[in-house]
Amino acid sequence: MRPLRYSINVTLDGCCHHEAGLPPDEESMRYWTTEMERADALLFGRVTYEMMQSAWRRPVSGTWPDWMDEWEIPFAETIDQARKYVVSSTLSAVEWNAELVRGDLERAVRHLKQEPGEGLWVGGVTLPLALADLRLIDEYVFVVQPVVAGHGPTLLAGLRERIQLDLVDRLEFRSGATALRYRPRG
Repeated sequence: MRPLRYSINVTLDGCCHHEAGLPPDEESMRYWTTEMERADALLFGRVTYEMMQSAWRRPVSGTWPDWMDEWEIPFAETIDQARKYVVSSTLSAVEWNAELVRGDLERAVRHLKQEPGEGLWVGGVTLPLALADLRLIDEYVFVVQPVVAGHGPTLLAGLRERIQLDLVDRLEFRSGATALRYRPRG
């Protein structure tokens, strides 16, 4: 069974808005590229899918936009080429190497996890909360940013039951951010 990994940037006060932490730098982009490469497929909710597609889908011209630094291109290429599953009850179709997931979330994700491979990756806020409540996440990766946001959505807000985690890896970045990798206890 392939593991489901949840990865997200989070501030010291728990904010997980994508613009709340430090701006990406070369070191953090290498880290996120490696995280994406560890997955056979990405699992997105509608909001995260649309946000990621607008930022990281290769333009029709085939040329990455001018705003993108050279060190961002490996991440862009990795996420652009990845297989994607999109959980949505409102979208009627998806593109960008994606397949729409509908119906019973638990059953659908359990099916995806049973397929052979190295792992699934999930990001975002709403979908990971539902998956955590269903106890389907096998690994949590939090890149803790040395920032206090003071506002915004917080990590796994509304979780029904506490999940105890064991720290299995830690990586400190030059920026002061720290990647913490946890697995559910038991």
